[in-house]
Amino acid sequence: MLYLILIAIIIAVIVGPSYWVKHTLAKYSIPEDRYPGTGAELARILLDWAKLQTVKVELTDQGDHYDPIAKAVRLTADKYNGKSLTAITVAAHEVGHAIQDRDGYMPLRLRTRLVEIAAPVEKLGAAILMIAPVITVATKAPVAGALFLAGGLLTLGFATIIHFITLPMELHASFARALPMLEQGGYLMEGDEPHARKILRAAAWTYVSASLMTLLNIARWWAILRR
Repeated sequence: MLYLILIAIIIAVIVGPSYWVKHTLAKYSIPEDRYPGTGAELARILLDWAKLQTVKVELTDQGDHYDPIAKAVRLTADKYNGKSLTAITVAAHEVGHAIQDRDGYMPLRLRTRLVEIAAPVEKLGAAILMIAPVITVATKAPVAGALFLAGGLLTLGFATIIHFITLPMELHASFARALPMLEQGGYLMEGDEPHARKILRAAAWTYVSASLMTLLNIARWWAILRR
């Protein structure tokens, strides 16, 4: 019974943030036409205000993000074309990252570098887990297999560690950059500011919640290798 409770708690810790982020963003995506302009239009206005005319606003299917290499704010279709509170608030959050980049904000530069490393590291982790059983059989040394297994699990969790480390940078984009722009520019309708804060908090946690879900992959690998 205790074992089942522990599993339930672990699943809640992993899945809970993802559910909360998705629920918050979806909740304030209705009504879809609450604001007169789209997320893309507001992003362009804010970028121009910040003297970032060279930063592009682009449509993407890879999730809302700011690309510091291409100098582009990228929004998914519901934010790019949407006129909901979620659309304009998330657009402001991504512009917040562009302003961080303009200001040479060191945590953003660090995150950019770490993310570049994370993708190959995760692939390496999957490869290590695949060969761990082979190493165990070939060397007839369970310790060697266990070491490979531990190394694989650690590398698969690398992205989660990165996003937890850089969460303050995401919160900075939301509350030190995006929210002041929305408030001072008068872009929020009366009564929307508390809800915008919830969206900005969810936007900051997006990467953390997504990376936590990758921990389920680690659990799946563990179950496979125990067979």
